[in-house]
Amino acid sequence: MKPKKNPKADLRRNWVLFLQIGLIVTLLFTLQAFQWKTYDPAQAGKDVLNLDDLPQEEVPVTVYDQTPPPPPPPVEPPEIKIAPDDADVEEDDIAPTEINLDDIVEPEDIIDAEPDEDVETVPFKFIEDVPLFPGCEDLDNNADRKSCMSEQISRFVGKEFDTRLGEKLGLTGMNLVTVLFVVNTQGEIEQVQARAPHPKLEEEAKRVISKLPRMKPGKQRGKAVPVSYAIPIRFKVQ
Repeated sequence: MKPKKNPKADLRRNWVLFLQIGLIVTLLFTLQAFQWKTYDPAQAGKDVLNLDDLPQEEVPVTVYDQTPPPPPPPVEPPEIKIAPDDADVEEDDIAPTEINLDDIVEPEDIIDAEPDEDVETVPFKFIEDVPLFPGCEDLDNNADRKSCMSEQISRFVGKEFDTRLGEKLGLTGMNLVTVLFVVNTQGEIEQVQARAPHPKLEEEAKRVISKLPRMKPGKQRGKAVPVSYAIPIRFKVQ
């Protein structure tokens, strides 16, 4: 027959709990031991400060003079003297402010001053307002005006240039004449330059370009400027 034991009386069931409680109590005693302080009674008595033994310092009292300052002396008013009139003093002449209508300059008498520096020539490709060739004035778009000017110049050169001159000079095949000129601020043709296989062809190209009609000058930022233009002239000699 086995002995009967009450399970609640078995202390081994809660041994973990008892171990944790024992560790906590041990840590508390250890922490308290580290924080425990002791003082030497003899040394503690030396460090006591007795306020009754401190000497009392007497603060000097400064007494200011309360006598009011003396009043300022009375100011005597300045003596006013009446100066006699100077009868011999000459007064300055005052120029009249009236406008003489005879001195007004008429608009037709105004002469525009010539510019001090030369206006820079702008290439045809970069001009803001292209020169207007006669017959291209109705176009509003600048790109259309450029195309119109190029077509009109090519048509004019093709009509006026003497292509028979190449055969007379003994040239054969395809020939190229490059012409460069400037449309000045008055719309006139100037500074005509040409390069060709023969000097006679250069003279003919200059003659034809110089006959171009007067145009409305090109403008850059609203100001008339010279515009350079280049055109190639090609013709074939049979």
